[in-house]
Amino acid sequence: MSDNLHHLTEDNISAQSSPTVSERLKRINWGNYAPLIALAVLFAISAIASEHFLIPRNLTNILRQVSYTGIIALGMTFVIIAGGIDLSVGSTLALVGVLIIMLLNYLGIGWMSVSLAIVAAMVLGALFGAINGLLTTVGKITAFVATLATMSIYRSLTLYLSDAGEVVSSNPNYPKIGTGYFLELPIPVWVFLILAVIGHVLLKHTAFGRHVCAVGSNPKVATYSAINVQKIVFLTFVLLGFTVGVSAVMLSSRLNSISPGDAGLFYELDVIAAVVIGGTAMSGGKGSIWGTVVGAIILGIINNMLNLLGVSPYLQGTVKGAVILLAVLMQFKRSE
Repeated sequence: MSDNLHHLTEDNISAQSSPTVSERLKRINWGNYAPLIALAVLFAISAIASEHFLIPRNLTNILRQVSYTGIIALGMTFVIIAGGIDLSVGSTLALVGVLIIMLLNYLGIGWMSVSLAIVAAMVLGALFGAINGLLTTVGKITAFVATLATMSIYRSLTLYLSDAGEVVSSNPNYPKIGTGYFLELPIPVWVFLILAVIGHVLLKHTAFGRHVCAVGSNPKVATYSAINVQKIVFLTFVLLGFTVGVSAVMLSSRLNSISPGDAGLFYELDVIAAVVIGGTAMSGGKGSIWGTVVGAIILGIINNMLNLLGVSPYLQGTVKGAVILLAVLMQFKRSE
């Protein structure tokens, strides 16, 4: 009898200690999976709405188009988590693109020239990002105002250096980077995914990533915790500039040229939208690299579907703006 009571008691304890499936589902923070759920729903709707959507070539084109802004969005994620913002990324991309093609034409043909131009693009991007970082940290200028100014400066310099004309590369090897494929995927897509993995490790598994989140959450508390706030903010802008340089190589090599007036135009809108849709808080302190990747793909699918359905290009900006507002509104609702 006592043995039976003992077994019954153990069964009751085990039943109480192991939650049911419904309880486990309730414990899941579904807000963290909102971008992924939105992507799945959008993908299903797009597949139904257009018979051309699931064509492999169309899906590859979406990923290729997404990669240019997506690479920059990876860097922007760090800046926004740290409590900043950068409106100059499109102008920086155009300026870096013009400078590296000029350098490429000066160095001549050959893969060595291409390699030097790629390194130069990363260095120049990081340098222009560092200027934004210095204006924000040392100059004590609000990031919005500082990067609004450099957006105008960088675009103006781009037009001046190129005489407002298209700059074309004379190196026959350069286009092979932007138009090349590896394992059935365009090279820019691979670069985007590789940088996403590196960015995820940097954000979630390093002291730098933890410091970025701490600075964005509360700069004063971060300072009391012996974190060099200015250094962290500065480094996020440098990191963003680096990703802009990489994107400049991917875009200019695909076209084998750069248009100083059109290159990177409104990229800041797409980049910030991808970060916000991916769940990164505009107030700082919280964000996800993979969320940004999903956000960039969501934007790419929306753009693709608007084109497939014949929606006027003049209305596409309205749709993007509405998506950004909805994403920010959902953030506020979750934080209440």
